[in-house]
Amino acid sequence: MLLTIFLRTIFFYFLVVISYKIMGKREVGELGVFDFIISMLISQLIAISIENYKDPIWFVIVPAVTLVVFQIIFAKLSLKSNKFRDILDGKESVIIANGKLNFKEMRNQKYNLNDLLLQLRDKGIRTIEEVDFAVLETNGKLSVFKKQDNDNNIFPLPLILDGVIEEDNLKYINKNRKWIKNILNNKKVDIEDVFYAFYKDNEIYIIKNED
Repeated sequence: MLLTIFLRTIFFYFLVVISYKIMGKREVGELGVFDFIISMLISQLIAISIENYKDPIWFVIVPAVTLVVFQIIFAKLSLKSNKFRDILDGKESVIIANGKLNFKEMRNQKYNLNDLLLQLRDKGIRTIEEVDFAVLETNGKLSVFKKQDNDNNIFPLPLILDGVIEEDNLKYINKNRKWIKNILNNKKVDIEDVFYAFYKDNEIYIIKNED
């Protein structure tokens, strides 16, 4: 019995290591919702298998491999489709914009003021007045950008991701789709060719797919 449990533990250790190598390197704190669920399910399957050591090992290998395959397929789909990625992992939310709280977005994310203040204190920030922008990432972490002496020196706002215009971010700089399309036309760049475009210090910076 002890030998069987020992061998199973060693086997599943290497199975988990190989699975995570295949799924890609990401820190635990950076896992999206779907990745976290996959990790939890695999962990539960392994725990059940070690506890019920008399059951065939295939009862765990088959569902574990199935979950890994699903993760790989969904990861590839999310690379090709922004909408699918938003459904799968969610989308980051701007909680503080230009020093002002976004109460509407906080309500949408079920994110209260105590949560915000706790995460700000964790980053050594005493008051909301010190913050220019704060973004709630898809993994639940809060990215904070403090106010600078130069009012124009805000953090890089992503305006285009994989050829898709980020409408909400345009609002924070008081711009619209026509404005960004005019810039692209002047630079003779098609929006489909834009991998990443961001706004900083009153300038727009463009990285094309070919770059």
